[in-house]
Amino acid sequence: MVEIEEIGSGMRLERIGAHSHIKGLGLDGDGRAKVVADGLVGQVRAREAAGLVVMMAKEGKLSGKAVLLAGPPGTGKTAIAVAMARELGEGVPFIQLSGSEIYSAERKKTEVLMEAMRKAIGVKIRELRKVYEGEVTSLDVKMGSSPYNPFIKVPQEAVINLKTSEEEKKIRVGPNVARQLIEYAISEGDVIMIDAKDGRVSKVGRSSEAFTFDLEAEQVVPRPNGPVLKEKEFVYILTLDDLDRMIAKRRGGGLFSLLLGVESKEIDPEVRVAVDQQVKEWVEEGRAEIIPGVMFIDDAHLMDIEALSFISRAMESELVPIIVMATNRGVTKIRGTDIEAPFGMPLDLLDRLVIITTEKYSEEEIGEILKIRAREEGVEIEEGALELLKKLGAEKSLRYSVQILGIAGVRARTKGEKKITKEEVEQVAQRFSDVKEAVDYLKKYESELLR
Repeated sequence: MVEIEEIGSGMRLERIGAHSHIKGLGLDGDGRAKVVADGLVGQVRAREAAGLVVMMAKEGKLSGKAVLLAGPPGTGKTAIAVAMARELGEGVPFIQLSGSEIYSAERKKTEVLMEAMRKAIGVKIRELRKVYEGEVTSLDVKMGSSPYNPFIKVPQEAVINLKTSEEEKKIRVGPNVARQLIEYAISEGDVIMIDAKDGRVSKVGRSSEAFTFDLEAEQVVPRPNGPVLKEKEFVYILTLDDLDRMIAKRRGGGLFSLLLGVESKEIDPEVRVAVDQQVKEWVEEGRAEIIPGVMFIDDAHLMDIEALSFISRAMESELVPIIVMATNRGVTKIRGTDIEAPFGMPLDLLDRLVIITTEKYSEEEIGEILKIRAREEGVEIEEGALELLKKLGAEKSLRYSVQILGIAGVRARTKGEKKITKEEVEQVAQRFSDVKEAVDYLKKYESELLR
């Protein structure tokens, strides 16, 4: 007898995001922030303020406003923005871009911002469709010669017998559906759905009533209930940008694309107007629901006066996501002007922003953050190593200590060690410079470096 044993793969590829551990703002029922909760540590005042903003958004009272997170580098501004999106609910779109990403040689700045905004607005669409659903009890596909090549046989039609717990029906389908039946390898015992309008075939699984020799080869589902031909509600979520591109593609891309054979990289404003009108009609009919997401712009001070003016105007729109910006600048020039202003933003825009400030983490808070990151990256850390990383985070920066933690973890695994030791952290820290050390190095060897 042949022995068969299932084994895992020798290597598992993981991608751990910088904020993949964040589940929410970590607030209790009264809106007060817990010191450590939902992957966030400290920043109690900022998190409670963000919680109030989320409540405003849920009640639809954030219209005409945006949020500005201001604070030194490495104080959790991006983490709070991600947590706000998590608090709004599952499936809420979250789009992140840097203020410098809007500068493109191929597209206008305002087009990049408009696209990001529409990607951050979801549309939950509910649609009732007539479908044939049932277990296939018999299937006969008739083949014939292709009209383009008489030597090739292609499906011409098919006769299917579908059975539910209450009804059995025999239907004849055309070549399009017959081709899909062959493509999906539909056989007796499969549970399928066929869209009565466009003929799209979906394989639901293998009927539990059908006998099969394949153990767990396919998903086993019960035989459907009700009539074979029925109305079913389908729910799916698209963004406004998805709908824009679908309509633009259907229209063929406009005159520019038609004459030059080049697809336009920008969406025609008329397309967006048509999409907005269609979505409003769906909402009024009860077929759709708008899900405003979060558009997070990091390094917002890198946007120029034109882009900031566009943001200011967009805040007044009816279809707009929750706009959250972040900056680590103090009083600096507004890009594109000679005017100095707080955070590098026009005063009339600042006057309309809800400003949340963040503060530097204490050494104990840095320690809690490092523990969370260690768990997220699947590494263990000795107490002495943790104390040294806490000290590095307080003296240099939290980002530097998190980077050293990750590198030390890789080094420890390479050596076959289960825990990161203090010696590992010391050796890694000696090999990698923080920003201050790098600047000192540049000053020391300035005359020898290329300009």
